[in-house]
Amino acid sequence: MASGCKIGPSILNSDLANLGAECLRMLDSGADYLHLDAPCSSGRSVFYMHMMVSKPEQWVKPMAIAGANQYTFHLEATENPGALIKDIRENGMKVGLAIKPGTSVEYLAPWANQIDMALVMTVEPGFGGQKFMEDMMPKVHWLRTQFPSLDIEVDGGVGPDTVHKCAEAGANMIVSGSAIMRSEDPRSVINLLRNVCSEAAQKRSLDR
Repeated sequence: MASGCKIGPSILNSDLANLGAECLRMLDSGADYLHLDAPCSSGRSVFYMHMMVSKPEQWVKPMAIAGANQYTFHLEATENPGALIKDIRENGMKVGLAIKPGTSVEYLAPWANQIDMALVMTVEPGFGGQKFMEDMMPKVHWLRTQFPSLDIEVDGGVGPDTVHKCAEAGANMIVSGSAIMRSEDPRSVINLLRNVCSEAAQKRSLDR
């Protein structure tokens, strides 16, 4: 089984001048992990690194030293995913594998049993505040059907108005940036996202 429903605020949308305080604010508001698109020393928090870089191989060791818990790289950015997966594990991190909107989900399938998490981008990576791409949901559904125990994350334009579609498709890890970071009550947003995700997962288990 996937590891339950988890909500990870995207720090890309935070006040980067006060990154440490923003991280603590999110964890105090109930975040399960922090989704980082930029290097950061972690302390004792749970940090999942989303490496939107052209040569992900060169950042594995620095991120491990910085204390990252999981290293997610883009399938499109490497010519040897197998070797990179092995290197990430040898450096003590979990492995996430991401695909851009234009990449077929079947392209990820050969590696699905070697990774901890598949990330389906629901916007073009690199910029916050983009509109959620609902047409990515068949990818999530296909992954959930083919790999029932895999953690599946969605990232991009996800908030209270779109999380239902993600959860129903089978996502159990929700990255949300603006919807959480700009809320006056981030705890309530995190709880809403988690509840929607948990209810959808429970329904799937009953339907089996």
